[in-house]
This record gives sequence, structure tokens and C-alpha cells, in this order.
Amino acid sequence: MDEVPTSGAGEFAGVPDGFDRLWTPHRLAYVTGERPSKDAGDGCPFCAAPGRDDETGLIVHRGEHCYVVMNLFPYNPGHVLVCPYRHVSLYIDLTEEETNEFTAVTKTAIRALQASSGPQGFNIGMNQGEVAGAGVAAHLHQHIVPRWGGDMNFLPVVGQTKALPVLLEDARRRLAEAWPKA
Repeated sequence: MDEVPTSGAGEFAGVPDGFDRLWTPHRLAYVTGERPSKDAGDGCPFCAAPGRDDETGLIVHRGEHCYVVMNLFPYNPGHVLVCPYRHVSLYIDLTEEETNEFTAVTKTAIRALQASSGPQGFNIGMNQGEVAGAGVAAHLHQHIVPRWGGDMNFLPVVGQTKALPVLLEDARRRLAEAWPKA
């Protein structure tokens, strides 16, 4: 058995402890509770994203009333959000045209995810209001999370960390390439 130093903490630096480390500094803002602004405009990430190019804004598809963007804090690779361009907070606030495209884009996103990564299932839903769990409650967005058997492990439960085997940029590129060209 290896001996562990018993004096100053500096002596412990570099001492193996049997654990691997998964560093996810990009999640710090989420963990510390720093939330985007509730106001439309530059402070709202869903208002700002369409003003960027697709790669920088992580946009997979742009429609007339809605767009699809990669989730910056994904539960699984390929986790996308369907968002209206208009800054509204509730599903019932969408116009008929927005609702129709929102639904059509959701269906197309599922087909594109099936083509690009072959998930075995999906979680689809929206959290309306902060008390319902919406991280950005002021701008409506629907989550589409691809799922595979065994994709859940102990990390999210014990370590509040999600291991993602695909980089966000690569998942966006594969999904955009699989998006039906119509």
C-alpha cells in the first residue's frame, strides 16, 4: 500500500488517489447560478444566437419563425433547442404560424438526430417559468434530448458532471449535415 504524506497540503499535490478527473470549466456559470438576462436583446442568449453565424451561434437550422440551436449545457450529445425568433415566454403566446413551424421543426430535428447519431429514444419538452425549471424562462425553447440505452451513469448523480463523448461543435456539424435539405 502506498504511503500518503501526513504533513502540509502542498505535499499532496500530484499524489495519485485512484480517481480520474473530468474537467468541465464551461459549466461553471451554470453551477454558480449565473443566469442570462430575462430581457430581450443582447442579454437573452436566444435573441442573440440568430445574429451570429451558424457555427459561432451553434445554430443547426434557421426557419422563417423558429430556429434550432445546440444546447450549451447538453444532457447528451445532440441535445438541441427549438426556439422562436420572437422573444416570448409561453407556448400559448406563439402565433399560429410560429406554432406550426415550431412543431414541424421539432419533427425534422428528430429525423435529423436519428440520421446523424441513431438514438434509441428522445426526451422532448419545455419548462415554462423559473419554478418549472426553465434556465431562460423569458424566451420559450423546447428541448430535444437524444437518448441511448445506458447513457445515464453515476456522474450526474454523484459528481454533478455529465460526460459527453462528442464535442458540441462536432455534434452541431453532424446534425446540420443530416438536416433535410428542403
